[in-house]
Amino acid sequence: MTGPAPMAIREIDAPPAEALRDLAEHDAPLVLRGLVRDWPLTREGSRSPAALNAYLKARDRGVPVPVMEAPAASGGRFGYGPSLREFSFTKRQRPLAETLDRIERGTSTADGPVIAIQMLDLTRVFPDVVRDNPLPELGGVAPLLWLGGRVRTQIHNDRDHNLACVVAGRRRFLLFPPDQVANLYIGPPDNPPALSLVDPDAPDLQRFPRYRAALAHAQVAELGAGDALLMPRHWWHHVTSLDPYNAMVNYWWGRRPAGLDDPHDAFLLALLALKPLSASERRYWRALLDAHVFADDDAAVAHLPAALRGHLGDLRPSDRKTLRQRLRAAFLANP
Repeated sequence: MTGPAPMAIREIDAPPAEALRDLAEHDAPLVLRGLVRDWPLTREGSRSPAALNAYLKARDRGVPVPVMEAPAASGGRFGYGPSLREFSFTKRQRPLAETLDRIERGTSTADGPVIAIQMLDLTRVFPDVVRDNPLPELGGVAPLLWLGGRVRTQIHNDRDHNLACVVAGRRRFLLFPPDQVANLYIGPPDNPPALSLVDPDAPDLQRFPRYRAALAHAQVAELGAGDALLMPRHWWHHVTSLDPYNAMVNYWWGRRPAGLDDPHDAFLLALLALKPLSASERRYWRALLDAHVFADDDAAVAHLPAALRGHLGDLRPSDRKTLRQRLRAAFLANP
């Protein structure tokens, strides 16, 4: 890798069950060594690919599974195709047993396609697996299975907190803080998922010079079977499956406001309303947002009594309701 070496992600022993959700709110990634070492999934995954495949096949209910496949020439890189409008992999629904057999056969050859089961809803497809491999502190959150060959998932981020639990093979996670978005050269936002154009394993620093700055803030960790990584929402991450056979269970959770409270929709509205303005007008709105939205204190309104701060102060539920109604009326009047 060219550029400054990433720092190691902080590691802690598996935390008390009740602390796991709270840790995600600290806004820094954490490696949790041995969090799921006692799972039957981890036990079988540590034995061999055949053992974990047999464990899953024995619980197969015949539901097709989401399968992603990339040609051998891709080197396992799951990212954009040349035009940035398509991807370097295909995605389809296939039978579980057939796919597991293909992935296992791929462990002994280097010239075949790279195949992976991705985002398989275990609660829907394998309720017995969820029951036998519990993580009670995340009760109510649907676990997803990721299983395949030497996949390299291009830099992307998630809107939710993410707990990634490795149950077979080794994975390397390269993480960048959310504020590095301008240095990661993210692809077309209207072709989700939005991915970085930079290949972290061979970055082209002439084409992507700001990536060197992103590397100065990067963090990295290698996880083995039983280990987990906690990633707060919005952290950019590149994931490399280091062995011919890898498996991981992950959990996404976090409050996702809807409607006028959705930050992503507010961002899209800012693109529509603020980006076309002149430079001087944008400076005004930037200063206003910095003072009243992004500041960590209320210095901009500290001179006003709390009762006179209006919607610039602490919004009560009734205030929020009134503000929503005002905005809805404005949008309906000017669609």
